[in-house]
Amino acid sequence: MFRVLKNVELYAPEYMGFKDILTAYGKIALISDRIGSMPMLQAEVTDCGGMIAMPGLVDQHVHITGGGGEQGPGSMIEPIGSDELVMAGITTVVGVLGCDGVGRNMQGLLMKAKALETSGLTAFIYTGNYGIPPVTITGRVLTDLVMIDKVIGAGEIAISDHRSAYPTQNDLAKLAYEVITGGMIGGKAGVIHLHVGDGRDGLRPLTELLESTDFPISMFVPTHLNRNRALFDQTVRYHKTGGTIDLTAGEETEEWIGVPQCLARLVEAGNGLDRVTVSSDGNGSGAGGPGKGAGSVMSLFSDFRSAVVDHRLPLESVLRTVTENPAKTLKLYPRKGKIAVGSDADILLADRAGFAPKMLLAGGCLLMWDGKPVR
Repeated sequence: MFRVLKNVELYAPEYMGFKDILTAYGKIALISDRIGSMPMLQAEVTDCGGMIAMPGLVDQHVHITGGGGEQGPGSMIEPIGSDELVMAGITTVVGVLGCDGVGRNMQGLLMKAKALETSGLTAFIYTGNYGIPPVTITGRVLTDLVMIDKVIGAGEIAISDHRSAYPTQNDLAKLAYEVITGGMIGGKAGVIHLHVGDGRDGLRPLTELLESTDFPISMFVPTHLNRNRALFDQTVRYHKTGGTIDLTAGEETEEWIGVPQCLARLVEAGNGLDRVTVSSDGNGSGAGGPGKGAGSVMSLFSDFRSAVVDHRLPLESVLRTVTENPAKTLKLYPRKGKIAVGSDADILLADRAGFAPKMLLAGGCLLMWDGKPVR
């Protein structure tokens, strides 16, 4: 019930120096230079010398029931196991369907999210898939958002992709109405997570919608924006207008631009990394597209590490793209994405020397120890 982490080097994600952290009843109860003996609490004390403490990662795009399927039944990917998320340092996940809304369905997605929560993780889902009208649980996006606690938005709705329904501006406007209204009534983020394909229009369907309506730009989260250079050039301009952008980790091919390079480019362009998020697209079709295996959720931490260690980007800024920024986008902050008194005790510890995940708490419960899942 009570746990003290001693001598951590704390990034919350802002750098706070060397601290002790007390967790109690699933929350962060105290952060101090030194927490003395508390025998009455019978707290479990762990010396974390040599380790960096940071918020548990927030991954807003994982195919928790399995993605793929575009090459026929044999290409369907198996549902993800909780240990895979734990080993990647992920404590909060948002499940998506993707292309297949027949072999996979919303009811299964909801139940899988609930199953992951029994492992100690926090899980939400988007209602819908690539198509328009989106598949739902109750028959309506708005009602899903209002009545089903796990539904946090709609997605991943496809645009500029040969697998999309090529939604018209009117289609997108009607969907945006359902999402923003459902979010307001249900007390949810009410975001639309947009799958952007490699079609020639890129972000144009979204930018034209924003130019012709009064929907807030903050409710749209386009993803896969590093899939080619033309799209990423559009993305840099879109971000400068105030848009939130989501990059896909683990993708570095002839076409795709790796996340570390994208983050460096955004910094060089003067954009900064506010409103920039990174997600794994984990358990979906792997690098190279459908039929190329499953993408790994571990790519989220791997790209974070590479951006800091190999590309020398500031740890605090890069850490925000996988913690604070997605938590803010999903309106989960500061409960998630932050190490502060009152926040959920979701804490990832990595060794300073090798910068690899070593220990993970989710809601104060120990899920990883010495780089291995705790059962």
